[in-house]
This record gives sequence, structure tokens and C-alpha cells, in this order.
Amino acid sequence: MEHDLVVFVPGFLGTRLGRDGRDVWGECGEVLLGSGPPVAPALAELALPAGLGDALPDERFRLTADELLTVPDSMPGLLSCMGYPDLRAALGDPVEGQYVPFPYDWRLSHRLVADLLKARVQRELARWCEQVDRYYPDRPDDPKVLLVCHSTGGLIGRHYLECAGGRETARALVTLGTPQRGLAQAVRLLTGHAIGDDEAPGMDAGPLNEALRELALTLPAVAQLLPVYEAVRVEGKSRPRTVDDRRYPVPDLPTALVEDALSLDRRFQEAREAHRHTDTDGRLPYRVHTVGSRAFPTVRTVRLSSDGARLITQHDDSLVAPGDGTVSGDSAVAEWAVQDETAMHWIECRHADMASAAAVGEILAAVRKGDPPGGMLAGDEQISVYAPDTALAGEPFKVSVVGTGLQERNVRAVMWRVGQTVKQPVVFTATRSDLCRAELEAGPGKWVVQAMADKPNRTDRRLVTLFAR
Repeated sequence: MEHDLVVFVPGFLGTRLGRDGRDVWGECGEVLLGSGPPVAPALAELALPAGLGDALPDERFRLTADELLTVPDSMPGLLSCMGYPDLRAALGDPVEGQYVPFPYDWRLSHRLVADLLKARVQRELARWCEQVDRYYPDRPDDPKVLLVCHSTGGLIGRHYLECAGGRETARALVTLGTPQRGLAQAVRLLTGHAIGDDEAPGMDAGPLNEALRELALTLPAVAQLLPVYEAVRVEGKSRPRTVDDRRYPVPDLPTALVEDALSLDRRFQEAREAHRHTDTDGRLPYRVHTVGSRAFPTVRTVRLSSDGARLITQHDDSLVAPGDGTVSGDSAVAEWAVQDETAMHWIECRHADMASAAAVGEILAAVRKGDPPGGMLAGDEQISVYAPDTALAGEPFKVSVVGTGLQERNVRAVMWRVGQTVKQPVVFTATRSDLCRAELEAGPGKWVVQAMADKPNRTDRRLVTLFAR
């Protein structure tokens, strides 16, 4: 309802992590691109102590997490986030004091962060209850919480509600591109295969992959993204398998990490089932609105050799399924809350952009008014930009724009390096009525390629990370 407190929980990478005024992850990102000192020592500043579990780290390992990300960023091989510069507007411009962003250290266990969220919500809701009469004197009841969660923030939000006692405070939960059942990419990152052999031709990705793995192995949040569905295929075998399959364990994937991911999901499912028996007619005391996409090819599965001895990283269309480019469509479905996929809100939007999409704003506006959002918000006129996640700096890489009737829609595009304001025009060549292509190159950095088309106005963008050789 419009008088409820609006709390936003960002996803992995969605909060700036700092120390002494420095952007620690931002600095590490520059090192990853090959423009700084050796990778492993630089990433060590982000690493957490072994065996941390659900505890807070000692002071020397702590980083400041008090600001939402406002520019695009990525962890190579896992996911990207385009930032949240206009989030309050997307949430319908709540009045002063009604909107609460919840920045947090995205390295930490989702269970721990859910407890931190609980404490913050209790404090902020008590404050808002004292102020609400000033803005909503004719409200029908006392305010509750509208919890809006992007990406992995949804895992934190649902754990807070079902496992940490937050159910009675909530009016509604909105998840935007949340990997409800995990990410196949987490398997690759944690086994040292974040960037595949064919994803950055000409680049020796071995040292970078190993440095990323060493970092990820210390971060509880990454392990808790391991898929809980059958995400492993073995060459020559017809049956897909889970990451805890005893006959074909994933090489170099520590058993303790697998057990932690499965225990997190199991604890949530058990809590949900226990509440189901006591809820009136088995219904949740809050509404759940789940937003996802099936418009983009998304890695859903990893593949092992026939003997199970190695993970194969070459691109294979059989490992891909419709999704938002990061989360497969079936993993985005909140089966614990919705009866079937017809209750989902499907939009044509990438994972990184999910929190700022216009269609999401329409959903949130309806939720705040207490109205049912539209069930299907994808349109045939949407355009899509296709580009590699990673490439070599100074080498050409291909970019395509796909959409209906592009030759009559004034397609134009720009690209810019994250952190800089100068935007360079990109010239596309129409090869078909629904396809435009370009070949680009640039220096090391994280680059955004954005395309726009008219009749009707549509836009899409991709974050491309260019590494020095």
C-alpha cells in the first residue's frame, strides 16, 4: 500500500565496498583488466578468512558498505549490475523517510545479511510509524514493509521473511531477477573456469580464473549461489545431475561449499513448509511478485567429460536456456510462493538492468497502490543488444542489435567506458530487417554499449569487459 515503508535490497556487487575512502572492489576491477599490479595480491584485500561461515569478519577484514552502486560493474564470469542511480524514481518517488536503501557487504553469508536486514527493518519501521501520520493521515491500517529485492538480494529477502521472523512486518515481497534456485556460473567461478577457453580468444585466462577462484572460495555469498537444480550434464549420459551427485562430483568444487548452498536452500524450504501448515488456507501473510526474463540466452548447465574428471567450458547451445542473460527462466520462478509460471511477471530485460526497467516501475507502482500488476509485460518491439561479456582490448569484437523492423526505426548506438562521461557513437550496418551488426574495439576497461530505436522508443545495453593481453 502507498503508506508502507519501501525497503530496497540490492544484489551481489550492488553496494560499494570501501576502506579509508577507497573503492576497494573498483580498484581491484582495474587490476583485473591488466592495468595494475599482479591480480592475486590485489584481490587479497577483498578475501575473507577461511571458515567464516555466518559470522562477521574481524575488523581487519571488514569493508565499509554504506552506498548503493550507481555505475555499471561486474565480476567476470558471474554477473553484472548496471547500478541504481534512479532507483527512488523507479519506486514511485516515496515521500521523505519512506524509502530505505539497504546497502550491505555482498561478500557475506545470506543468512547473516538477512539478520542484519531484520535489525534495520525493525529500526526503520518503528521510525516510519512515528512519521506516517504526517503524510498519510487517512491510511486504512498501520504501515508494513514493501520489500523490493534485486538479484541475489531476493535470497536475502526471502530468508529474512521465512527464517528470521520477518513475515509479520511485510506487506509484499518483489523479487527482480532473483536466482531462486541458483546460478550455473557459480560452479564455473568456484572451479577456476569463470572465463571459458572460447570466451576471450587470444587471452590466457588461466591466471585470472585462478585468482578469481581463490577469492570466491573465501566468500560465503558465492558458494550460496550454487544451483540446487539439476545443473550438471555428463557427456554420454542422458540424465542431468545436481552438484552433490556422488557418482559424478564436480572436480575442484569443495564439498563444504556444496553442503552450505544446499543447507541454505533446505533451511528456507523447511521454514516455508512449517509456516504453510499454520498459515490460513496455507497462504502467505504477504504478497509475492516475482519478475524475470526469458528473452536472452542464459547458461543453465555445466558439462563434465564422460569420466567426470574435468569441466568442459567450450560454448555449447545445449547448456543454454531462455533467461535474463544471468538467471535462467526456471531458476527465476519462486516456486515456494507461486503456484505456476503464469503468476510470474515476464519482461524483456537483462539481469543487470532489471531494477531500472520501465516495466518494473509499472509493477512497483501497481503493488504500492494495492492493484494487481500485469502478468506479461514483454513487447514485440523491444530491441536486444548482443555482445561478448569479455574480450581482448585492442582486438575487434562483434556486436549485434536484434529487433522487429529495425531498418525503419532509426537505430543508433553509443559506447562509453565506465567512469568516463564521453560517449562514442557506434555505427551499425543493417544486414536484415531485424538485424544490425558492428565490429568494435577499445582499450582495457569496462565498456557499456547502448542501442536505441524509435517507433516505439526502445533501448538495450550490454556491459563488455575488455582485458589487456
